[in-house]
Amino acid sequence: MVLAQRPLTLEQFVQLPEEEPALEYIDGRVTRKLSPKGPHGRLQGRIYLRFELFGLEHHLACAFPETRVTIAGASVVPDVIVYRWERVPSDERGDIPEDFSEPPDIAVEIASAGQTRKELVDRCRWYVEHGVQVALLVLPRIRSVRVFRAGAELGPLTGSDHIDLGDVLPGFELILDELFGALRARAD
Repeated sequence: MVLAQRPLTLEQFVQLPEEEPALEYIDGRVTRKLSPKGPHGRLQGRIYLRFELFGLEHHLACAFPETRVTIAGASVVPDVIVYRWERVPSDERGDIPEDFSEPPDIAVEIASAGQTRKELVDRCRWYVEHGVQVALLVLPRIRSVRVFRAGAELGPLTGSDHIDLGDVLPGFELILDELFGALRARAD
């Protein structure tokens, strides 16, 4: 849903106060992210924790849920982003900054009710075109994942398939049965 009644520049948009659910700016349009439903929230938490715990344990990466990234003339809020350790954004004091202006190494989008697969596929392709090494599109209803990289798309992956992200985070992989197991009411 497009929200802005008058055209805004990116500079004007980033000055707006943050809202919940988040606003995004793409192609001169302001849209609102959809509020996540149960499966979306559960998968987002599971994915974030997997990346964050692995990254910290191996000093390889930091993960961020629902964090704004302003790149390539757009300001978006992917469901989860991951930066390799040496690329984690920092300010002049070495702290995490308020605003991220470098593309993450990994961006994850999780489909919510009301989003079309086409818009999410286009968004994942856009991420990769603008510096993200890997974009993952997680489709909870059909329990599948699509993987986007520069010049290559893989999927849909399901069941016992795994996603090897060793080129970005050595040793890291996601097994889909385990990931989607989080959707059971009494998940392991």
